Amino acid sequence: MQKILLAEDDPNLGDLLKDYLELKGKFDVTLCTDGEEAVNQFRKSTYDLCILDVMMPKKDGFTVGKEIRKINTTTPIIFATAKGMMEDKTEAFELGGDDYITKPFRVEELLLRINALLKRVIREKDDQVVSDKFEIGEYFFDYTSQQIAHKGVQQKLSTKEAELLRLLCLKKNDVLTREEALLKIWHDDNYFTGRSMDVFLSKLRKYLRDDPKVEIVNVHGKGYKLLVS
Repeated sequence: MQKILLAEDDPNLGDLLKDYLELKGKFDVTLCTDGEEAVNQFRKSTYDLCILDVMMPKKDGFTVGKEIRKINTTTPIIFATAKGMMEDKTEAFELGGDDYITKPFRVEELLLRINALLKRVIREKDDQVVSDKFEIGEYFFDYTSQQIAHKGVQQKLSTKEAELLRLLCLKKNDVLTREEALLKIWHDDNYFTGRSMDVFLSKLRKYLRDDPKVEIVNVHGKGYKLLVS
């Protein structure tokens, strides 16, 4: 059963949407009544899609969407609001939103939009062949055996090193956010786990230093990028 995070501060509308999506859409829906609760729930669990009301107490929907994108860059987000101004629609998509629906809306329309987004995600996943073996410049990385090979020399990695390098490889030449790495590997993003990850990154840089075309760089305020030229 696919899981949806629904953030809606109107209790009547929230309950109506939750009941409809569970009954008609066969989804497992978590309802949050403010933005802060929505962010906390997203950190605790994995969701297939988020529906965020823009006007909420504690944290508005755009702020919630921004924080979700720091944790996960791919989970589909639908923004829902009574506002119909073009600026709000522009902001929704600039923040990484996938769709925008203006209140009042028919619940049937919302369900159609949800199903369309989830089908798109499935198609994109089918198009991506996620491998456990990677070529990184002159290096060959086998995630399953947790080894890097370079010109006949094998380097054994720890489990955390292998997990971190795999995430970087899956995002090669793209940004791996700090929050995503911490939550996927350490299941926490506090100061101490962050410092621990910095140590593992230093080790990975050392392992890959013999190929000048390979580099792990810091992306200020966002995370890291494995560059292979």
